[in-house]
Amino acid sequence: KAAVTGCPIHFVDETVDGGEIVLQETVDVLPGDTAETLKARVQPLEGPAFVQAVAKLQRDQQVLPPPTGAAEEAAQEDSTPTSGPITYRSAGVDIDAGDALVQRIKPACARTKRSGCFGSVGGFGGLFDAQAAGYSHDALLCAGTDGVGTKLMIAQAAGYHDAIGIDLVAMVVNDLVVQGAEPLFFLDYFATGKLSVDAGAAIVASIAKGCEESGCALIGGETAEMPGMYGPGHYDLAGFAVGAVERHNLLPKLDLMAPGDVLVGVASSGIHSNGYSLVRKLVFEVAGLTWGAPAPWEQSARTVSSSLLTPTKLYVKSCLPLVKEGLLKGMAHITGGGLLENIPRVLRDDLAAEVDLSKWQLPSVFQWLAQTGRLDSREVSRTFNCGVGMVLIVAPSNVDQVLSALSASGEEAFVLGNLSTRADPNTPVILHNTEKWNL
Repeated sequence: KAAVTGCPIHFVDETVDGGEIVLQETVDVLPGDTAETLKARVQPLEGPAFVQAVAKLQRDQQVLPPPTGAAEEAAQEDSTPTSGPITYRSAGVDIDAGDALVQRIKPACARTKRSGCFGSVGGFGGLFDAQAAGYSHDALLCAGTDGVGTKLMIAQAAGYHDAIGIDLVAMVVNDLVVQGAEPLFFLDYFATGKLSVDAGAAIVASIAKGCEESGCALIGGETAEMPGMYGPGHYDLAGFAVGAVERHNLLPKLDLMAPGDVLVGVASSGIHSNGYSLVRKLVFEVAGLTWGAPAPWEQSARTVSSSLLTPTKLYVKSCLPLVKEGLLKGMAHITGGGLLENIPRVLRDDLAAEVDLSKWQLPSVFQWLAQTGRLDSREVSRTFNCGVGMVLIVAPSNVDQVLSALSASGEEAFVLGNLSTRADPNTPVILHNTEKWNL
């Protein structure tokens, strides 16, 4: 049998060269070969082999590294004692860690306390007095729930958990605001395979920060440690919030909407928390970027993970005062489904939204995603927020006041279109000047 040599591409383990081989290119060792002649034939194979190995891993959807801390968790998974009692802890659930987490997060939760809070964190349920918060017996309660989606995978891979809770809060409370409701209290659900007190504390602290910035009390939650349900380093988040709205402030005011009403866009902070399944495919699989690489769409020196983990913007304190002043007829939170799917949710069936894409510049991250994915303006507009986190429906006479108030609260806002009579029942949103985005 002829001798062979070559270049293996393999994972690195504790033995350095003993990791699992991903791909191997070989050449035959010919009579008369020397180290130099073999080197000359093997070296040209190394670059293409590395590219092929990366492509193979991408095809296997291993486009992100394991979550930070996953190796340590995996090493502790099989902790069944050979003698003595087999406890809950040996099965993977650490009650002491759960207790430690509760103590760590209490100060963060306390900072979210507001009028109407009743009791403290740690009981079987959270209590809230809506009347003490200033609402009448005639007020309506408004409830919402949401998660963060696969944006979590980037946070886990990067080991950065200090802002992901803001995304969770924003995805829920922004949905309450568009109905005119003030978020009153929030509860979170944090599930993981093995509880890391440090990571858990960072996550809940970021949830508390989002609540604090929304004037919303974090009155309780659930931390579930479920070994076997989640892989090492993985976790999931869900959030639940209840708000209140006096009946005269309830949105949308469908009966007051009319052709000629103005659409005001309020800028987003980036991708927010929707479309990340496509984002991950384009960034890591199609473009072959790593989470620690420079983000090609950023003008500043930011990594891919840092840019993609920009928190979702909270619109409570900037938009809720407009509701209470009676300046809005409707408001749409631009989440999954983008402009095309979310604006119709707050319109009457006889009205259409005419959106002029020349009224604002498509942010660079969406330009890059669209070009990488060969997406046209319509497809981008039904997938991402395109730089618009909220769309407000305003009477023409109130536009200047609304724009001035939003600017004073630190928001970037602009007129992006108007309402018209719907000609086609199947076309509730009409995009104009689609060529302006050069897609």
